[in-house]
Amino acid sequence: MKKNLNMKIVLNISLCLGLLILVFVGCGKKDQDFKSFLNGHEVVYPGLVTTTSYGPGNLRTALYWHPSTDPSITKYLIYWNNKADSMVVNATSHTPTDSVKVIIPNLLEYVYTFTVYSLDAKGNRSIPLDISNVRVYGPVYQSRLLNRAYDPVTPYVVNANGSVTLNFSAPDTINISTDIRYTNTSGTVVEKPLAPTANSITLTDYKSGTTVQYRSSYIPVKSAIDVFTAPQYSDFPQIFSLVQCDKSLFAKVKLPNDMNPYEGDTDIDRLWDGSVGPQGFPNIFHSDGAHALPQVLTFDMGKIYNNLAQVEETGRNCCHNPNDYEIWGIASLTGATTTLQPNDSGWPAEAVAKGWTLLQEVNRSDDGQAALKSALIANPPPVRYIRIRIKHNTDNEGSYTNLSEITLWNKQ
Repeated sequence: MKKNLNMKIVLNISLCLGLLILVFVGCGKKDQDFKSFLNGHEVVYPGLVTTTSYGPGNLRTALYWHPSTDPSITKYLIYWNNKADSMVVNATSHTPTDSVKVIIPNLLEYVYTFTVYSLDAKGNRSIPLDISNVRVYGPVYQSRLLNRAYDPVTPYVVNANGSVTLNFSAPDTINISTDIRYTNTSGTVVEKPLAPTANSITLTDYKSGTTVQYRSSYIPVKSAIDVFTAPQYSDFPQIFSLVQCDKSLFAKVKLPNDMNPYEGDTDIDRLWDGSVGPQGFPNIFHSDGAHALPQVLTFDMGKIYNNLAQVEETGRNCCHNPNDYEIWGIASLTGATTTLQPNDSGWPAEAVAKGWTLLQEVNRSDDGQAALKSALIANPPPVRYIRIRIKHNTDNEGSYTNLSEITLWNKQ
């Protein structure tokens, strides 16, 4: 029994020794094969960069990464265009919280993949790391940029102190700035920036009647390294100042079928005597009531105005104030005389046929006393002579009508 046990132990030890020999022989052969495959050189892979990103630019891009802690790294090798193009960058830090920025210039407007290798002093490379879908912008993108839109309802306001406020619509989120180019009161062309957070800008030194232009700048994305400007300036709507027409030039005109005054002291020259606010009798125009409304009065402004823009009418301090009236204008009275009574339904068509232009019909909803400003039509023809056709009074009185003052403004 003891003899059999000893033999078993010997066999087990022999078996174990045999297995160890096979292991060493096998390992030695595999190690030899690996070294043979690599010509006996040990393979070293330097550490990889981390946290890669990019910032697109104008025919260039910026690549970013955090460096590896591997102290052996001396350079970075970057490939693109299927390794047709490359760049070598020196490694200056091995602190992983630092940021490396590399600008790749002279690119096309395209989407690229960049491959980054870390290199040590012996030329060993890390495994490759790709930075993909890097879009580069250029002239095609720039050609499609539009300038920021101005407010279509109220593009500008001429302030009482003579300054001008330009109003713009809210910009795109990638808008960086809008340059406003204008001529100042000294005759010098200057520019001022409008920030994307502002919807208006006030020009305190704008020279009236001169051109205002604007051009906007953008970035394609938040991380972009370059700003792109719209291809050209856009013209801002022409800015006009409202200048009151010179009442010292106004004069009475009496055309056939015009209203007559109630008495000499209430003729139409009362309408430009400079009175302010609703006036009482006789400091008003008061018609004689000879005909039922609508009725017309006519006057000469003394000169031609090319851009009549606004009218203000003030009623009497009590009664017979018009709440529905028309403002008509013409440059010359030659051939302009109408033959129909103003209360004839055919009178407006005849007036147009004679060359008169309806500048505005005004409807008031109050008692007609207070001064009321009304805009005239846009782009009016030249006007020197004004006809006011009164159609209805606030108190429904159908023959008489009263007015205290008429004021007109011209754009210039």
